[in-house]
Amino acid sequence: MEKYLYHITSKDEWSQVKETYLPQGFSEEGFIHCSYLQQIVGSANKFFQGKKNLVILQIERQKLECKVVDENLEGGEVLFPHVYDSLPVNVVVKVIDFNCQQDGNFYLPSELNKGSKSI
Repeated sequence: MEKYLYHITSKDEWSQVKETYLPQGFSEEGFIHCSYLQQIVGSANKFFQGKKNLVILQIERQKLECKVVDENLEGGEVLFPHVYDSLPVNVVVKVIDFNCQQDGNFYLPSELNKGSKSI
């Protein structure tokens, strides 16, 4: 089991969080979309192409007291972690600025790339 999960959100949405975080789509989906380190860039380029003012929340999985399910609800074989509750702010160990580059694509921030062998 990987130590960290990662969630992409807007700086604005994250800046409004006081004690717990629930993304806008939670009420419809019932979970928070997350990624493992090696999935961040692919997810960002698929769902956030060309967007700016985003952040990556680095979440310490062991601190989560709720259900986390590795699944793919679109029928693919790659499993993504889904968090089935709100995120208390104390489980977020790092917030990293995440903006697309001039070509509109995302690349792994250097803070996460250090020592990573999965990229």
